[in-house]
This record gives sequence, structure tokens and C-alpha cells, in this order.
Amino acid sequence: MTTVKDIEKKLFDWAPRDYAESWDNVGLLCGRENQEVRRILVALDPFLHVCQEALAVQADLIVTHHPLIFTPAKSVTDRDAVGQSILFLAQHGISAINAHTNLDQTVGGVNDQLVAVLGLQEVEVIRPCGTDEMGRPWGLLRAGTIEETDLPAFAAMVKERLNCPGLRYISGGRSVHRVAVGGGACGDEMREVVEAGCDTFVTADIKYNQFWSARDLGLNLIDAGHFETENPICRVLVDYLRKSFPEIEVILSKKHGDPVQFL
Repeated sequence: MTTVKDIEKKLFDWAPRDYAESWDNVGLLCGRENQEVRRILVALDPFLHVCQEALAVQADLIVTHHPLIFTPAKSVTDRDAVGQSILFLAQHGISAINAHTNLDQTVGGVNDQLVAVLGLQEVEVIRPCGTDEMGRPWGLLRAGTIEETDLPAFAAMVKERLNCPGLRYISGGRSVHRVAVGGGACGDEMREVVEAGCDTFVTADIKYNQFWSARDLGLNLIDAGHFETENPICRVLVDYLRKSFPEIEVILSKKHGDPVQFL
């Protein structure tokens, strides 16, 4: 019998708990660790519609990138979205596990998948936090190279490969050759990217003033969307869990997605 605890352990084998940032919340956040698991639903987010999808497909467990509980909760009620999801999962006996910043930083995780989708070469970790048991560096950001091109052409390629409904970018006055990536909200890492010799940074959730800062730094900055820059990891999570637990059915969510709409 495969249990929730077995799934959690296997995820931590790939993305160790101690790779997560100190402020993060990873692992089993809802459910019973000894519950048997026969079917898993994988999604980027554990929002209520994903929890309802889990019930519809008769999943015992949802595995997501983003945590169900991120900030300390003073109550669990149906008055807010997090409480609604927790109550729904508990009512229907569905557990929830997530791998967040530990999956961002680990080898083969979110940012390695992002560089793979964008076709970057000569990939390296920017400012590694350490090395894994195989001696491979791990950390948050990745950098790689492409054949030199102009920014509009590169931005169009990013939009196509990540299936973005739209993206925002600003020119730092340079062509594109050495590119840094940070899935999700990594705008605060711009100086680190410049210090690593990168001319272009692909990330998400960029604020207005950060675009101006990027221009002043001479950095091409592309906001390709939080969902779009992290979503590639979901298919990899599905494959990893299927390979690790061939006796379990693992399903990729059909309901999760970017809620932002573009005219």
C-alpha cells in the first residue's frame, strides 16, 4: 500500500525540504499521512476548483507547486478561499502536498524546466546555494545562452513556447544572448542577474518601478506570467510520480490555469 507519507518522502528525495526558503511552507499541509493513495491529481495551484476536480476524478491526493496554506491562518472557515479549500479537502478525505521553493531550486526543478522549454544552452546556476549528493549545484536562478538575436524576436519566441496569452517587456538597449530565468515572482533578483553577466531576464509579476530599474541597469526584462513560467514543471511532476509509483494513476489537472485575461 502506498501512502501519502510515501509520496511526500519521494518528492523530498527530488526536492529536499531544506532547499525551501525559511518563509516557505512545503510538504503535507492537509490530510492524513497514512492514508492510502490510488490516484493523484497534479496542478500548479490548490484552489477550490482544483480541489473539486480532485473529487470529480476520485483522487486521494493533490500534489501542487504552490502551497495550500502560505501565511499563518488564524481560522479555517468558509469565509475565505483558503478555508473553503481546506474544508472541502477534509470533508472528502483528500490530502494535499506541495513542493514550492524547494522545487524552484532543486536540480531538474522549475527553473531547469524553464530553461529547457526556452532552449537555452550552457546552463548554469546563478549563485548556487550548495551542491546535492551527486555534486550538482542547486539554487534559485538559472542562466544560459542562445544565438544572439534582438529582443522583440526573443520575446515572441518566449510567448510562443510558454503559450502566453500576452507578455510585457522592456528593452535595456541590448541584444539577447545570455539569458537568466526565474519562474514566478523573481523581479527582486535583477541585480544578481546583471552581476552574473546576463543581458536578459525572463520572470513574472514585475512591478512598474522594476521595469524602470531594469532599463536603468541595461537589462532586457520580460514578464511572461506567473502561471506560464512555472506551469512546465507540472508535466514533469506527473512523469516523476508515474515513474516512482507505477501502481498509482497520476492525472494532470485540466482545470488549473492563468486567471488573467487579455484583450
